[in-house]
Amino acid sequence: MDAPAWLGLEPTHNPMRWVLPVTPGISTGHQFLFGGCGLGAAIAALEGSSGRPVVWATAQYLSYANPPSIMDIDVTIAVAGRQVTQARAVGQVGNREILTVNAALGHRDLDVAGQWAVMPTVPAPDLCPNRMPRMPGAESIMDRIDVRLADARGFEELPGPPQPGGRSALWARIPDVLEMSAATLAILGDYVPFGIGQALGARAGGNSLDNTLRVGTLVASEWVLLDIRIDAIANGFGHGVVHLWAQDGTLLASASQSTMVRYWPD
Repeated sequence: MDAPAWLGLEPTHNPMRWVLPVTPGISTGHQFLFGGCGLGAAIAALEGSSGRPVVWATAQYLSYANPPSIMDIDVTIAVAGRQVTQARAVGQVGNREILTVNAALGHRDLDVAGQWAVMPTVPAPDLCPNRMPRMPGAESIMDRIDVRLADARGFEELPGPPQPGGRSALWARIPDVLEMSAATLAILGDYVPFGIGQALGARAGGNSLDNTLRVGTLVASEWVLLDIRIDAIANGFGHGVVHLWAQDGTLLASASQSTMVRYWPD
């Protein structure tokens, strides 16, 4: 299964319009569309309409989409050059705009490559404990993603000391998705809110205002290491980045976010 099928994204007779049924399986425990799934669906739509792979894509989250609504995703190709397409996708439920995604897509045959970021050293996935859901019993996306605590604490271990350096790490995989893609990484990259609670040592997180995915080198990997780095919290907002690593140390992508910091009730 690929990411669009996992999300439930469907094409229409219009090559610039796609539809996403919002189901509990792509929603949070609070029953609204998971931000990474919204970005992932928009990326898949942009790639499907343009015929080119995403280089970067940034989502601005404007409103909530709740099950069982249907989100229409309309793609606009602003500029289509020889190597790069600039485009945007707008997701709406009825007349209500849910998210806007701007993106660049393309591929260049340039005989140079490099990777300077360094993957942190953590135990292998099978040596790490499972991350238990914060809201057990609530049907959500967390039922479909396998997450292990590589360098992080479970919700039941909080509050506690702040995480040193504002950094934490999770292993994650989507067992039903066999293809590594930008859409897959968008789903897995939405973990800055998790890192905020870890950095504070508190039962806290946040609602994402945005999410930007920058794609590196896509290689096959059963597990993806989410290397979460919280940069700052100020004025009620938190800012951070997630480096997404393949098991062999390849940097697959990076994702950055700003969030509204919130403390969770016990």
